[in-house]
Amino acid sequence: MPRTDSYSGLFGADGTRVQRKKAIPEVPAEPGLVVEDPASGFCGAVVTIDVREVTLEDRHGKRRIFPLRPAGFLFEGQLATLVKPAPRVQAGARSASGSVRVAGLKARTARASRIWVEGIHDASLLETVWGHDLRVEGIVVEPLHGVHDLAAAVRDFGPAPHRKLGILVDHLVAGTMETRQAASVAGPHVMVTGHPFVDVWEAVKPAAVGIRAWPQIPRGTDWKTGVCEALRWGEPADGARRVLGAVKSFRDLDSSLIGAVEQLIDFVTVDAAVDTDPR
Repeated sequence: MPRTDSYSGLFGADGTRVQRKKAIPEVPAEPGLVVEDPASGFCGAVVTIDVREVTLEDRHGKRRIFPLRPAGFLFEGQLATLVKPAPRVQAGARSASGSVRVAGLKARTARASRIWVEGIHDASLLETVWGHDLRVEGIVVEPLHGVHDLAAAVRDFGPAPHRKLGILVDHLVAGTMETRQAASVAGPHVMVTGHPFVDVWEAVKPAAVGIRAWPQIPRGTDWKTGVCEALRWGEPADGARRVLGAVKSFRDLDSSLIGAVEQLIDFVTVDAAVDTDPR
């Protein structure tokens, strides 16, 4: 009976077993993929990748850049070669916020509900990232130019079931004036959310504006002025053009700001009737 087993190629002429190199898999470096650099032990998620290098971010928010080399990383405990992902074929285009873009959008009639932000830079960021969503929902964003008399402004607005108010506040952390102001106006028709940063610029990821980290500014110094001096950006107006121009999508923003804005949009649109606000 003929044998079916074949040992061809397994042994050399001297009778020793031929050592075969294990194929190293190529892994597309999709954003969020967690890998480890075996040389340094740095473990992090993929943030960006190009043909030469990849940026990883660990769980503490620290980022490092590594060159792309064959078998250069550990993926799920095994050596792997990271490669740039192939362009995705999307079923529909996405807006800057990550939502499905509505083709041929005509802005919806404005609701009576509003979203208030502290200043024009906050409003500009919301327009850049969520402008498409806001026009789909018919929500107008208005700058407050500060929250020092928030209670009076809310009373004048007159929140109601059909006229909700969402307020985005900077530096919303325990013990601050902003937190006390927020607590004084929150109610069934008013939602206040925010981020922990002194200024909305700081909610822009440092890598987006080409810096390693935002500088620490001493108390008593205007934050924007201090930042521009520390980074040699010129005047705050110059800094604003640099920061606001760097933001292209939600990926350039800190998650605390993204979550705060998404909550406000949901709050002012859920169960709210279209109202052109005849007042």
